[in-house]
Amino acid sequence: MKKSSNRLTLFIFIAMLVGISTGYAVWLAYAVPADQLMKPGGVATITQSDAPQVFADRISILTDIFLRLVKMIIAPLVFSTLVVGVAKMGDIKAVGRVGGKTMLWFISATFVSLFLGLVLVNIMKPGLSLNLPLPDTHASSGIAKADMTLRGFFHHVVPDSVIDAMAKNEILQIVIFAIFFGVAAAAIGEKAQTVVKLMDSVAHIMLKVTGFVMNFAPFAVFGAMAAIIATKGLSVLLVYGKFIIQFYLGLFSLWIVLALVGWLILGKRVFRLLGGIKDPLLLAFGTASSEAAYPRTMAELERFGCDNRIVSFVLPLGYSFNLDGSMMYMTFASLFIAQAYGMHLGIDQQITMLLVLMITSKGIAGVPRASLVVIAGTLSMFHIPEAGLLLLLGVDHLLDMGRSATNVIGNAMATAVVSKWENKLGPGDDSNGILVNK
Repeated sequence: MKKSSNRLTLFIFIAMLVGISTGYAVWLAYAVPADQLMKPGGVATITQSDAPQVFADRISILTDIFLRLVKMIIAPLVFSTLVVGVAKMGDIKAVGRVGGKTMLWFISATFVSLFLGLVLVNIMKPGLSLNLPLPDTHASSGIAKADMTLRGFFHHVVPDSVIDAMAKNEILQIVIFAIFFGVAAAAIGEKAQTVVKLMDSVAHIMLKVTGFVMNFAPFAVFGAMAAIIATKGLSVLLVYGKFIIQFYLGLFSLWIVLALVGWLILGKRVFRLLGGIKDPLLLAFGTASSEAAYPRTMAELERFGCDNRIVSFVLPLGYSFNLDGSMMYMTFASLFIAQAYGMHLGIDQQITMLLVLMITSKGIAGVPRASLVVIAGTLSMFHIPEAGLLLLLGVDHLLDMGRSATNVIGNAMATAVVSKWENKLGPGDDSNGILVNK
């Protein structure tokens, strides 16, 4: 198991480097001045300027295939594992107790992430150097705004059809139905055992399918890195270098905070936890998708010693309520855009923005470019030019890589902590499958 895990980590890392090299080679091959572009006979052909985008469109098929394979297994995996986890807890009191502790961690972590982003962007002020003129009031980023009404929030949270929720991979809606289903199964006891055993079998089958899918991960990482570098060049790392570096410093600060809190609760075992999730961490970073790392994170948490019922309950909820990296990005990006246009927001407005983001960000998981969607709505609320999002679109993929990796750390830490609070954190196993002490 450990040997296979290390091999996958190595392959993903190699794929990332090869992808960057390949993308840069393509970018160099076609990075010529515009006046040297030729269109013989005036016939519309693939020009030198078009070629990198054509290459990116084709090579990114590898990433698209992998992400579609992951999405294919997410709904049945989340539903089956959560139903089994809730049903095996035995009663609604246990579900409520675990749920309460889980939400306590999620709300606290969300506030810390947003607040840390707010503090750091005020200290580093990455947007001030841009000094941009205010755009036309009708200028748009092309990104839909989040529905910030209470009605809109509950429409996104509560499913009107579980089949539709599964078809669209609406994780939070699947979680809501699975909790009801699991609690009902626990309530009727023996009569539900056949269904619970069936769900348990489905969960194990889906985990096996996950193992097959993960073998394709290095190709997906290669495709993702080659595509972004081929179209943007390495200069994409330099144009917004200051913002990118400062944002990653912010993420690293959040990692330290999470690790410190984890150390206070888990002790030295927190370092083994962080070491154990390096595969899903690297996978999320390479593909810029925390969903892609979900199945592997689940397996690693169980190896760490977390009770599978707690893992099955907390982890799916975390993908809707505990996206720590995305939370930090929301305050960081919103205030970066305000700074870029020379707009000053008072401390009262910034605190209000923080509270608004705490509410509007919940239940938005599964929406394409979810962070940008929420930010778009927040900008208009505070009269910050929505077109400012265009400043970030070019580097959003690079930022999303860090956000996704941070989300994995946050959810893994939450699951381990709740397991500890519930006295359900077992000794786990080391690389050789031998039990280790608490």
